[in-house]
Amino acid sequence: MSRRRAVTIVFHVDGALDSRQYRVPVWAFEIGKWGALVIALLVTLFFAFAAPITRNAALVPSLRREIARLEAENARVQQLASALNRAEENYQAVRLLLGGRTGTGDNATAGRLSGPMRAVPVRAGSPGAHTRYETGRSVPSHWPLDGAGFVTRGQVGPGTPGESHTGLDIAIAVGTPVRASGGGTVIAAGTDPDYGLFVRLRHADGYESMYGHASRLLVRDGDDVRAGQVIALSGSSGRSTAPHLHFEIRRGGRTVDPLSLVKEGS
Repeated sequence: MSRRRAVTIVFHVDGALDSRQYRVPVWAFEIGKWGALVIALLVTLFFAFAAPITRNAALVPSLRREIARLEAENARVQQLASALNRAEENYQAVRLLLGGRTGTGDNATAGRLSGPMRAVPVRAGSPGAHTRYETGRSVPSHWPLDGAGFVTRGQVGPGTPGESHTGLDIAIAVGTPVRASGGGTVIAAGTDPDYGLFVRLRHADGYESMYGHASRLLVRDGDDVRAGQVIALSGSSGRSTAPHLHFEIRRGGRTVDPLSLVKEGS
């Protein structure tokens, strides 16, 4: 009967006279060899996946410190914003007590301007009381105010040296009735960052007129208005430094000097 195959492992210690021998069956040796390879592979995979996790874990303390710093800065920003809002409210209250304008000027926003507006009650005469107005849609040919007002800035075309300016700026007191220069339809009534509360009308023959910086709007989108009808109250909303009316006329998308169609004060 033949002996079963085995692997002999010999251990000899330096200086010793005897050696130790161990016989391991071939099948057990093969199992051990492949087991060692599997273990080595598992260890390699562990370190390959564990290294990024370890690096990320090392970053956690620094990230927590950065988050704490940002939260502290955000809290300071919130405190400064609250203080700024209180200062602005106090400033507007003082301006109101001193008889200044109630608009929010260059920093006006749609949310603030769409809220309650401070304006005097409407005390306008009926259309036609002093001027004879035509009925129905018409070309904008009437002065938009009951009085002449004071034109502080006129039409300045884009070809003129310096800053261009469309329309007229007419200095008037807050709450002055603003009348439609001609009969037409309201195609826009709302808030603009530059013009504040405004009304835009579409008239006959492709004409449009616009009235800006109002303190209160008295018409809505889609309304049909008569020439001379009060459509807004003047103010100083939007990009404005003092109470005035911005009056603008367009035709076919191009600006028209209002004084070429409208006689001041008529």
